[in-house]
Amino acid sequence: MTRLVGKRVLRNEDMRLLTGRALFVDDVNLPGMLHVAFVRSDHAHARLRQVDVERALKRPGVVAVYTANDLGDYWRRGPLLVSPPPIKGMVFREATQVPLAKDKIRHLGEPIAMVVAESRYIAEDAVGDVVVDFEPLPAVTDFVSALRRDAPRIHEQFDSNLAAHVVQAKGNYAKAAAKAHKIISRELRYDRGIAGAIENRSVVADWNAATEELTIWDTTQAPIPIRNGLAGMLGLPESQVRVVAPFVGGGFGPKIMMFYPEEVLVPWAALRLGRPVKWTEDRRENFTATTQERGQVHNAEIALAKNGRILGVKDVFFHDVGAYDTYGLTIPINSQCTLLGQYDIANYSSEFTAVFTNKPIVTPVRGAGRQHGVFVIERLLDLGARELGIDRVEIRRRNFIGAGDFPYDNEIIFQDFQPLVYDSGDYEPALKQAAELIGYEKFVRDEQPRLRAQGKHVGLGIVSYIEGTGIGPYEGARVRVEPGGRVVLATGVGTQGQGHFTTFAQIVAEQLGVDVSDVQVVTGDTREFHWGTGTFASRGAVVAGSACHAAAEKVREKAIALAAELLQVRPGKLVVERGRIFVKDSPSSGFTLGELARKANPLRGAVKPGTEPGLEATAYFGPSRGSTASGVHAMIVEVDKETANVAIKRYVVVHDCGVQLNPMIVEGQIQGGVAHGIGNAFYEQLIFDEGGQLLNASLMDYLLPTALDVPKVEMGHLETPSPLNPTGAKGVGEAGAIPTGALFAQAVEDALQGTGVEILEIPLSPNRLFELIQEGGVAKPVAPPSQNGARTLTVKGSFDFDARVESVYEALLDPAILASAMPGSQRLDRIAPDRYHGIMKVGLGPVSAAEFSLGVAIQDAEPNAGYRMAVDARGSLGFVVGSATVQLAPRSGGGTTMRYNADLHVGGTIAAVGQRLLDSAGRVMSAQGLKALNRQLKRRLDGDGA
Repeated sequence: MTRLVGKRVLRNEDMRLLTGRALFVDDVNLPGMLHVAFVRSDHAHARLRQVDVERALKRPGVVAVYTANDLGDYWRRGPLLVSPPPIKGMVFREATQVPLAKDKIRHLGEPIAMVVAESRYIAEDAVGDVVVDFEPLPAVTDFVSALRRDAPRIHEQFDSNLAAHVVQAKGNYAKAAAKAHKIISRELRYDRGIAGAIENRSVVADWNAATEELTIWDTTQAPIPIRNGLAGMLGLPESQVRVVAPFVGGGFGPKIMMFYPEEVLVPWAALRLGRPVKWTEDRRENFTATTQERGQVHNAEIALAKNGRILGVKDVFFHDVGAYDTYGLTIPINSQCTLLGQYDIANYSSEFTAVFTNKPIVTPVRGAGRQHGVFVIERLLDLGARELGIDRVEIRRRNFIGAGDFPYDNEIIFQDFQPLVYDSGDYEPALKQAAELIGYEKFVRDEQPRLRAQGKHVGLGIVSYIEGTGIGPYEGARVRVEPGGRVVLATGVGTQGQGHFTTFAQIVAEQLGVDVSDVQVVTGDTREFHWGTGTFASRGAVVAGSACHAAAEKVREKAIALAAELLQVRPGKLVVERGRIFVKDSPSSGFTLGELARKANPLRGAVKPGTEPGLEATAYFGPSRGSTASGVHAMIVEVDKETANVAIKRYVVVHDCGVQLNPMIVEGQIQGGVAHGIGNAFYEQLIFDEGGQLLNASLMDYLLPTALDVPKVEMGHLETPSPLNPTGAKGVGEAGAIPTGALFAQAVEDALQGTGVEILEIPLSPNRLFELIQEGGVAKPVAPPSQNGARTLTVKGSFDFDARVESVYEALLDPAILASAMPGSQRLDRIAPDRYHGIMKVGLGPVSAAEFSLGVAIQDAEPNAGYRMAVDARGSLGFVVGSATVQLAPRSGGGTTMRYNADLHVGGTIAAVGQRLLDSAGRVMSAQGLKALNRQLKRRLDGDGA
């Protein structure tokens, strides 16, 4: 057999793409076509009192205007796309999107009415004719404060904005932490961004009354589920609905979201009006109408032995689902699982709370939550290496899962409902190769000191990651040899640039002994193939590719059996090569595949019972669980301290995606993923104000990396074949994007050694990095952009308690006692083991007392010795944000001495009292609070021998 899998075959599809002959949905133009524009909400949260469309209907060229009331029984909530896995004790509240808003608006850009007109220009003008009467409501944009009892409720059927609560654990973290030499904790943030596909979403629908067939062209990553769902909604048999997903200019996850309002309404309008109907999203709509990703806040800690071995990890995080949780819990569960990385972590405690907010819906975007998990564990390891004085490469190596430990069971549940089991891998060689390619030892020993002596701020980062890929349930493929000898392959998955036309052709061509160019590939057309799931989660090559392999293998077997019968030889004596089947050592004997296809389809005569006509076969493949790809990224950066500009000098990726079906395509996927990852790390961040308005909804304001910002990636490859599929492949589509944020943070920190900068948030925009450099220290909570004139309040000193260190430490973490030390505290509740939320009232000088929402997080806790406390208080009169360190030590003669140092930023109206009054008030309030705390301690400890 001539090997084609693993060869660097040029992409079959590129000629059509480069010459403009590829079909995209917006290229579809049909006679009599109507065009759609949507009336969308300018508010993030509002009651919908009335929608007046009369003026719009009178505009010449307008054919129809539809509101929610016009839809009748067709108005219904969309389906839950992904049910949560069966995790014990899980809480999940389902609230899915609607086609048009009725009664209430829940996010900016939510559609209210659909205008259908003879042209898009007329439709857009008519949108301005529609009058909407809103009753604005307070918006929920901070997903931590969204859980306050008095927070506005987004979905009235629930008693709060809680969308889900999930706990997964293995081992016993508390016991592991008690044995730790060092416990390091941090709050880490990963903010929202868009997918930024070059092609926005588009839908065209055409009802053919003569054939009674509805054809829909859709920029979807899941044409078959779209067909099935829309047929059910419209009351049509699936055989009467054809969905075509032609070439799609980038999917990246949001196009796997199904039954978007536009996707549901355009086919309905085509049926109702009897004419083709088209809608194409503009770029402004894309910022609010298409789903987004990546809003999470993690409070994580790692327990380390003195030698750097991980004893355990604890992570408590919040996840923003947006206004609706249509996509279930895929993203936060990916975060929860991916945090474990390549490391042997025996004790793990993970808890997340998913929250509804008045922001657009969250669904996967390239990486689908994996970035968050990698960012958390890699940052914790960086901090651990620094504090323990261990090399950052070495601390990772010491904690890797061994090559002989696969399959490795992580003992928690993954998004595919199966235990998180790594199928294969070998992590240490990848780390070694990446370090060698980037020149790690030489850079640290020679280059970095030399360049620093010249005044240059250069740094290196190196991180590892895993990527869960190739999940089920299944995909299928049909392979047919035509009488002319050409091979036709059809599969249900769509393609968005992954090279399916080439990779799938290679798999089939190898089995049938033909050239890759002789295989015609058809994807994304439900008329050509009827069953499948879609292109997502780096599964196309793994799952659909395995189905292609199985179908081609069946055709090969049929062809060999027929040739053996015709040639009167045993099948084992036959060779399949160059489109022919012949007897070994006798190439002139035998038949072409085309000849065998004709002979397998006789027009007259009898055939043996059970004979199948033609050389054709259909096969399906479904893995028992996902396959786990892995890798190591390394980069060198130079930071300009004056401008906070970061130049990426070199970027290295060593990746293991199992057997590479086509190394050229693998490299293209990685290069594109790195570009996406760099954008997520340093450029792309959606900025919402407190009212839920998006402040940078254009490509003039939302930064995307350009070709000048993305370096050529130097690559190395390892192959540990997956035992879960016949090709041995693992997915690669998201590998370039997953670890980039963590890598960028480490490299920039390394470049800024000595400045005290600690990066705990991504994206890290140039503006934000500049602020951190100016602060010259650990990242502090950022005041809202609209609030200026912040003042600094520093409070430090010591206090003696009449109790043992152990009792004082325990009491300081008790919310009831802690509240007594905070003047004005009305309530303080523990919402996580190391997080508190409450209400306080503070007045200062001429500023009368006002209510503040108070958040407190305990970090870097060292039992009975001290901790760092982050404080974030915000209210109508301003904010107080910052951190305090607390150190405890036994006092000679009994009791405990506490030393404290608080560095706070005060802004808004409350800061207007002036620096002198602030400093005085700080000293008085801290003294009052500490005396109150001591009294509380005495009352509690009376009689216990403290």
